[in-house]
Amino acid sequence: MKIGCTAYSYRKPIVEGRMKLEDFIRICGGYMLDGVELTGYYFESTDRSYLKKIKRLCLDYGLDIYGTATRSDFCKPSRDDRMKEVENIERWVDVACFLGAPTLRVFAGSIPQGYSFDEALKWVVESLKICGSYGEECGVVIAMENHGGITATAEQVSQILDSVDSEWVRLTLDLGNYKTDPYREIAESLKYTVNIHAKCHKPTPIRVDEAIDYPRIIPLLREHGYNGYLSIEYEGTTPAEEAVPIVINGLRKLLGRVE
Repeated sequence: MKIGCTAYSYRKPIVEGRMKLEDFIRICGGYMLDGVELTGYYFESTDRSYLKKIKRLCLDYGLDIYGTATRSDFCKPSRDDRMKEVENIERWVDVACFLGAPTLRVFAGSIPQGYSFDEALKWVVESLKICGSYGEECGVVIAMENHGGITATAEQVSQILDSVDSEWVRLTLDLGNYKTDPYREIAESLKYTVNIHAKCHKPTPIRVDEAIDYPRIIPLLREHGYNGYLSIEYEGTTPAEEAVPIVINGLRKLLGRVE
């Protein structure tokens, strides 16, 4: 398994203007990570000139761009509104393709009040099928995240992805987002998984996070043959500059990659 980091982990200094996406890339290069997940919220532009600069900088630091990410919500009763979401996804597929990123993380959304799961399921499935077809044309996998809402449980995730039935619509598995029976649900979701968000709120040198049992999860991932990225998604209150290195070192120890 490889270790990377989401730009979202550094959202506070980026949003506050103390850091740019380029700085995040340099930091990850300094940590000798394998790659980066470039969250779309923090791109200054999607013009080719800017994207080329980002792509070239990642090469300089030996970092794969293994994923990009954007917001989306397919649980909208209006089909016109859902197709606007699809259009946004397609724009970000183009960005991912240009950067050479094989995945684009998206969200499915939350069921609006007054509507059933079955109604929202049809909306999500139709939208993801369209996105998946476009992703296939560009060689980019649409990687829906288990992000609460209509994707709160492994059963819901399975129903969505089985209904879409496309190898170009898969899962970004967030290890901290299943709340009912998380370790069973993680195991059941691995067959769909193309990227993993290694969620962390309170980093510890041994467990990686005090609330998530990473010493239990890592063997589980190996057992199921997962060999992709552990993409650090830090969401704690300690500054990322202090917390992320602890997470990196903890993951390296669990993977037997102490450097």
